[in-house]
Amino acid sequence: MSGETNLDELIRSLSAVLVEGVYVFVTVPPGQPLPVIEPRMTFKESEGTTYILLKSEAEKLGLRYEFPCRMITLNIHSSLEAVGFMARIATELAKHDMGVNPVSGFFHDHLFVPDGREHDAMDVLKAMSKR
Repeated sequence: MSGETNLDELIRSLSAVLVEGVYVFVTVPPGQPLPVIEPRMTFKESEGTTYILLKSEAEKLGLRYEFPCRMITLNIHSSLEAVGFMARIATELAKHDMGVNPVSGFFHDHLFVPDGREHDAMDVLKAMSKR
């Protein structure tokens, strides 16, 4: 098993980086040709394929999108089996009236927070790591 699993260590070592650009969520129904894009994430569901990509790219391709957001990368290698890490972060952001769409990669977790609330989210994450 790769990555940190200790919840206290994950929170204490939390280091967040705000990624440049505004991202959006796009979906393409099954059977529709997939656009040639460079998404940050692709996830196939029974209703269609979801992409997270830059808003500017979605607009350029005329794709309908939702949830303009900012991406925050958590710079700690959390284990995919870590228990409670995303729940703790989502709960803390909810206390500040902020939703979050978390995505876990192999090495890092990424938070997609509403555009315009990214600095609030960064402040919350910084405070969490200092407790």
